[in-house]
This record gives sequence, C-alpha cells and structure tokens, in this order.
Amino acid sequence: MSNKPYRLAVSNQKGGVGKSTVALNIAGALGERGQNVLLVDLDPQGYLTSGVGLDDEYTAPSPNLNDALKAPGEHAVGDLVVAHEEFDVLPANIDMFSLEQELVSGMRGRERLSMLLEDVTGYDFLVVDCPPSLGLLTDNALLACENVLIPAEAEDTSIRAVELLFKQIDSLEDNFGASIQEEALVVSNVDYPLDGEQQGMLEWFDDTFSDRIPVFEIRSRAVIKRAFNAGHSIFGHDEECDQADELLRIADYFIEEQP
Repeated sequence: MSNKPYRLAVSNQKGGVGKSTVALNIAGALGERGQNVLLVDLDPQGYLTSGVGLDDEYTAPSPNLNDALKAPGEHAVGDLVVAHEEFDVLPANIDMFSLEQELVSGMRGRERLSMLLEDVTGYDFLVVDCPPSLGLLTDNALLACENVLIPAEAEDTSIRAVELLFKQIDSLEDNFGASIQEEALVVSNVDYPLDGEQQGMLEWFDDTFSDRIPVFEIRSRAVIKRAFNAGHSIFGHDEECDQADELLRIADYFIEEQP
C-alpha cells in the first residue's frame, strides 16, 4: 500500500446515468480484490450515503463533511469516516446544499477537498462520487483526484454531457495548472437486445474513446438495484450477479494504474 491513495472521481453532470451505483460497485470490486477503499459522497443529495445505509449520518449534526469543506484545517477526515463492511465511507450531509454558495466567495473555493484529503493515508483507493452538475463541488473532486471515471448511459444525450465534462476539465487544467486524466468510461444499464439508440451509442463510445481510454459495459440487472437498496455493492450482497466479472475487470484496471 502506498502512503497516498489513488484518487478517482466518478463524474458526469447528467443525472440518471447510474453514477452513484457505479461508484459503489467499483468500490466494492476494489474491496473484493483486497484493496482498502475510502468512498466519499460529495453529492449534497446524499444518494450514495443512503445507498450504503447511512441515512442517519446524512442528517447528523456537526461535525460533518460540510463543516470539513468549509474549514479543511479544523476537521480530520478520520473523525468523519464511518466504517462499512466493504469499505470506509465519508458520508454527505444535508447541510451541503448551501455549500457551493459559500465556496464561490471563499478562499481556494475549488481546492477545499484537496486540502481536506492532503494528509489522508492508509487507503489504497479513494473513490469520490460527484454531484450531477458542473459546479464547485465537482471542480473540487476533479482537482483533488486528477483521475476521472466517466459513467454514462447508451443514449444520445450522453454525447453532450461528456463533451461538457471534457470542456470543464480543460478549463480547470488551464486555470489551475492541473493534469486531470480521463481514465475510463463505464456505460451502465445496457439492455439487451439493443435498440437502435443503444447500438448507435455503444458504437460512438467505442469509436470516440477506445484508442484513448478503456470503455467498459455494465448490463442492466435488477440485482444491482436490490443490492444498492440493501446498502451493499453486489460483492456484499447475498445474490449472485453476472456483471461481477466486468466490475472486477474495472477494478483490476485501476489496480494496475496505481503508481
């Protein structure tokens, strides 16, 4: 285990692409491979926090992630982390809905997560579930992680969403001197047999990205949703899922990417 964890932002500003489910199951797959993982929910909606059974943490009083991002030097991550049977979790908090407004006027408003995570050690991977927007919280995740996994669905609207994300990454690199790497694209909720739109989009993803980054495909399975609703990835759930091998393949890719 390296002193500093490999940081991975799971980001797409388009809602409904299975972003939190992808983040949860990749964290679970990394854990299944023996990696020590911290899963961070940076989305004020707290969907991932609820998905791992931490509804009480989402409404918990101070100190919480909202406080830590307001004043990174005053709160240790270790005091905010909650243990889960598959990985550790840094849960979102309902107070984060007003956080972006404060970050706009605050000093280093796009670097608070970097500051907060600077001294975090003891993990192999740190996986950040971003909000479904291109606001300051997502900027914080992109700058703190500098490695991005893009979840998408095989529908035409994904093209615009991915293009906007790439434009935002370019802007952050220009303004902050960062080097943000698009590491992989995961197409989720793929239904077979494919309709014309899905077939066309899978071909577009392959044509556009396959020579730059790997494109993975997760098929739609009810068991994935049941596992999420039960507070687990599919690797902590009591039902088998035929998509486990593909998720483990994604985990293996990132394990190999570690410095």
